[in-house]
Amino acid sequence: MQALNFQPNINIQNNMNLSYNLKHTTIFMNKLSALIFITIPFIVLLTACEKPQVTEVPPAQTLNREANGYYCLMTVVNHIGPKGQIHLTDKQQALWFTSVRDTIAFTLSPEEPKNIAAIYVNDMSDANWDDPGADNWIDARKAWYVLDSNRSGGMGAPETVPFATRAKAELFAEKQGGTVYSFDSIPNEYILAASN
Repeated sequence: MQALNFQPNINIQNNMNLSYNLKHTTIFMNKLSALIFITIPFIVLLTACEKPQVTEVPPAQTLNREANGYYCLMTVVNHIGPKGQIHLTDKQQALWFTSVRDTIAFTLSPEEPKNIAAIYVNDMSDANWDDPGADNWIDARKAWYVLDSNRSGGMGAPETVPFATRAKAELFAEKQGGTVYSFDSIPNEYILAASN
């Protein structure tokens, strides 16, 4: 008689382990998918609620006798020619300048703050050179400028004369000499050389 050799069917055992693993993997994947499905909308909502911080541009301030020049510490209204004011994001009071040249020099100087919220200059389109005005401010970045005219600024130095329109700047240049520039095209060396 022949002895029966009984060995458990390894294939059945492997199939049972595989079936067990597949079942638990499927359950895990379903839970992971549900978690992702629930989490993603919350992330989208949170990022949608975050509004980018927009710095509100402060309005120009009215020039008065209290305003002192940032560099010279002199009373701004006592000087002839166009003036400037710069607003920083961390200050409520404007920084005042006795000339537009000094105003622009501030923006170019590596030692000065760069958190500029607004820059305003007198619009000289209809202004009197000796008393350019207390409320005729324009955005310096949108203004047109005449350089190398025969007019000197508040401290007797060459001035960068601002206008609201290119046409007004060209008209001034025809009468007083000089060349018309936009804010971004003003040569740095002109401003910085005049500041020394």
